[in-house]
Amino acid sequence: MAIFIKNGAKDANYISAKESRRISKENRKITNGYEKKRNRKVIPKAEYVTKMKNPNNVVEFDNLHTYFFSDVGVVKSVNGVSFDIPKGKTVGVVGESGCGKSVTSLSLMQLVQRPQGQVVEGAIRFNTGNEVVDVTKMPTAKMQKLRGNKLSMIFQEPMTSLNPVFRIGLQVDEVIALHYPQMNKEDIKKRTIEMLELVGIANSEGVYKMYPHELSGGMRQRVMIAMGLACDPELIIADEPTTALDVTIQAQILDLLRDLKVRINSSIMLITHDLGVIAEMADYVVVMYAGRIVEKGTVAEIFSNPCHPYTIGLMNSKPAVGKKVGRLYSIPGKVPNPINMPDYCYFKDRCEMCLEVCAGIYPELVQLSPTHFVSCYRHYDIFREEDKG
Repeated sequence: MAIFIKNGAKDANYISAKESRRISKENRKITNGYEKKRNRKVIPKAEYVTKMKNPNNVVEFDNLHTYFFSDVGVVKSVNGVSFDIPKGKTVGVVGESGCGKSVTSLSLMQLVQRPQGQVVEGAIRFNTGNEVVDVTKMPTAKMQKLRGNKLSMIFQEPMTSLNPVFRIGLQVDEVIALHYPQMNKEDIKKRTIEMLELVGIANSEGVYKMYPHELSGGMRQRVMIAMGLACDPELIIADEPTTALDVTIQAQILDLLRDLKVRINSSIMLITHDLGVIAEMADYVVVMYAGRIVEKGTVAEIFSNPCHPYTIGLMNSKPAVGKKVGRLYSIPGKVPNPINMPDYCYFKDRCEMCLEVCAGIYPELVQLSPTHFVSCYRHYDIFREEDKG
């Protein structure tokens, strides 16, 4: 654990250079061990081929831990996350900035920045259609064949995700050519133009020849979606696909995703801050806070019966149509330091409903229904009564 020092006294914002060097040296030893194991020339197939717990799922996150080994300590960005994405369904992942939503998706895509970022524990089982693999243990060369083909990601900022010096057509062509080497240039271009038309771009021939800066934000986002869907993936990861878009374009993008999901029969992992988007798009909801899941269930269960104080706070903080309020509710306090997380419930210091028992060990997930789970001591009595029954 890092010791932060300022003028001889402990302080949360400062660390001595000596202590930083010691932590950095220890962390390099740890990350070098993970990198040595990952960079083996031959990784037996038996290490990463596995079985799904439920064959109706396309992805199963099982006790996932993704840590970042920094010079001031270990950031437990994803700390024991478990949830499923059923085939043909949309799972919405919601929570405030820094709660681990994007890192969870990047762990699935094997895009966590190494060597500092490492999946240290757990499994991510993915059903490719032909076999089931544990993504966390797959060799990089094998993962490259899945990424963009069976697994696809629509990134948060299309302007920074698209290369500004290449034309749109060339960038989409590259994805198709990589996964379909048997196709010639004419067929690749035809496929690209088809994908641009599929996502609602009317002047597809013209856009094919344009650069990213010549397009609006909504058009660039459509190009990103076309790139993500070019290979008919089993799973689409949409990382805040409507950020920085106006409400009319947001509605168009969401309608497009919903329509395409049905058309190519894929699943969607939707990451967003917007509860309205979750209510409209998702079949299941996962609520994350400080790297852990605090509540998960169907969209009807989460919105009609939110049980965790954090979920209740999120619901209260959104504006309601037809309801006049002087000021919108905001959850008090701030997220704990990700390097020195407390042993008790991470939300305790901000919670307006906490009990004495909340100062104890972190609460486990309690099952309220076949699909509804919550990590809160306030529901432990319900759990005990059901167990006795």
